[in-house]
Amino acid sequence: MGTMSSPAFLGLRTAQFHVADLRAARDWYTRALGIEPYFDQPFYVGFDVGGFELGLVPDGPARGTAGTLSVYWGVADIDAAHASLVELGAAAAGPIEDVGAGIRKATVVDPFGNALGIIENPHFRYGSAANAGAV
Repeated sequence: MGTMSSPAFLGLRTAQFHVADLRAARDWYTRALGIEPYFDQPFYVGFDVGGFELGLVPDGPARGTAGTLSVYWGVADIDAAHASLVELGAAAAGPIEDVGAGIRKATVVDPFGNALGIIENPHFRYGSAANAGAV
């Protein structure tokens, strides 16, 4: 292994539910949580729930992902974090993905077979309860 420093994880940031109908899921979670999403786009809906993000991803049954959960750890620099994890022995599960609005995410598979998601989201600050309208 090299001498690259470990990535600076900012804590668990995002849990994403994969849904077949984004609008219906957004409306249901708005009612269930009692709050409006802080990020509401056709490609993603995000809620600030006690300083953590609940995200809704519209990729449902056509991709075989409806009803699944993805979890992402926040990082300040996804390029450096991704490179460090790969150098430490993780396998990239795909490229770093720009999902729009400056948000970038990636998943690696650790040496033990676990999916490890990382996300760089300039619109969401860990521990912030004041993200409403931060699109």
